[in-house]
Amino acid sequence: MYDEPRFLPAGDRALIMELGDAIEEKCNNAIRSVVEAVEAQNIEGIEEAVPTYRSILFYYDPLVMDFYGITSTLKKLYDQLDVTSRTTGPTLVIPVLYGGEAGPDLGFVASHAHLSEDEVVALHSSRDYLIYMIGFTPGFTYLGGMDDKIATPRLERPREHIPAGSVGIASKQTGIYPIESPGGWQLIGLTPLKLYDPNREPPILPSVGEHIRFKPITKEEFDAIKVKVDEGAYQPTIIKVGEPA
Repeated sequence: MYDEPRFLPAGDRALIMELGDAIEEKCNNAIRSVVEAVEAQNIEGIEEAVPTYRSILFYYDPLVMDFYGITSTLKKLYDQLDVTSRTTGPTLVIPVLYGGEAGPDLGFVASHAHLSEDEVVALHSSRDYLIYMIGFTPGFTYLGGMDDKIATPRLERPREHIPAGSVGIASKQTGIYPIESPGGWQLIGLTPLKLYDPNREPPILPSVGEHIRFKPITKEEFDAIKVKVDEGAYQPTIIKVGEPA
């Protein structure tokens, strides 16, 4: 965390508000506090706030307020917030079928980490991951907190087509592909859940500030959940803050 936020121009109608220079929960809590405060106050001139790991991109109307006016407004708002008291949200449980056709790179991740595939799965599913940001495609989750033991480089050559629901690893990050797309992450599993559905409200299932917990499942469990998801009858498990795991 910086002692004071830094403001950088991003073209003639956007600016970046940097709050730190590392991926850490304290910084992300502060980012979410600022975004929620801006949205609650409906500040004239600010059109959109896009949170990232360590900064916020603000789009604004230059005919209403210029860069210096927006900067001054955001600085005053930040000084009034207690960004250190912010807590994280509930935990969304994501069932995952690991390995095989569902996770074609699990073997490589295991080899790279000098572990068995079962050990990789155990480590990957042993903790809750904070959702730091959503981007790249609608609902793509950038998660923090993965065990360094299973950190694995991206593919040398990205795939052109990755199935929706694929769970991947790239360096020290893990995440879920919500729709079919290109990508270069190492694929270790597949979830039957739809993280993005344009016909659902809200369309994106996870939210920034929540946690994700991966739960290993069998092929039979995957197929059963997939049927319910397709029918719109599946209710994902959400563990509220303070509830037993």
